[in-house]
Amino acid sequence: MTAAYLERAALAYLERYASSRANLRAVLLRKARRRGGAAPDGDLLLAIDRVVETAARSGLVDDRLYAEAKLHGLLGRGASARSARARLAAKGLEPDTIAAALAEAAPDEFAQARRYAQRRRLGPFRAIPDASRRERDLAALARAGFSYRAAAAALDVEEAE
Repeated sequence: MTAAYLERAALAYLERYASSRANLRAVLLRKARRRGGAAPDGDLLLAIDRVVETAARSGLVDDRLYAEAKLHGLLGRGASARSARARLAAKGLEPDTIAAALAEAAPDEFAQARRYAQRRRLGPFRAIPDASRRERDLAALARAGFSYRAAAAALDVEEAE
């Protein structure tokens, strides 16, 4: 496992996927474990950190831009701010970076809940609206990270526009 191999592996990964620093580091660690079999030693960990730093300095990895792009996609699908925060944290982004991206996007919780209900065909967005399923629909919205107020408002809209 050489530094040149790690650089090629990082470039190959970044050609296909956008990534955060922590995610790229995790990808390279997995490759090292798969190739070496055992836990990587100190020299290999240093080489991985150098490759990640080089990618960050060259602009191939930018946590702020990654957070904004990922957040845009999540909010476009109707994800709640709470859910989006958890997904971004799972990718290894710092809480400050996530908070800045959320502040810039300023998602409207009620609009997000309505978009999620529409995408999942909950409440009035069902082909055949069924009031008896309201509690189940509220539970689905709560599991998706929406507050009770936002979930109830999303389900109380008039017939699907």
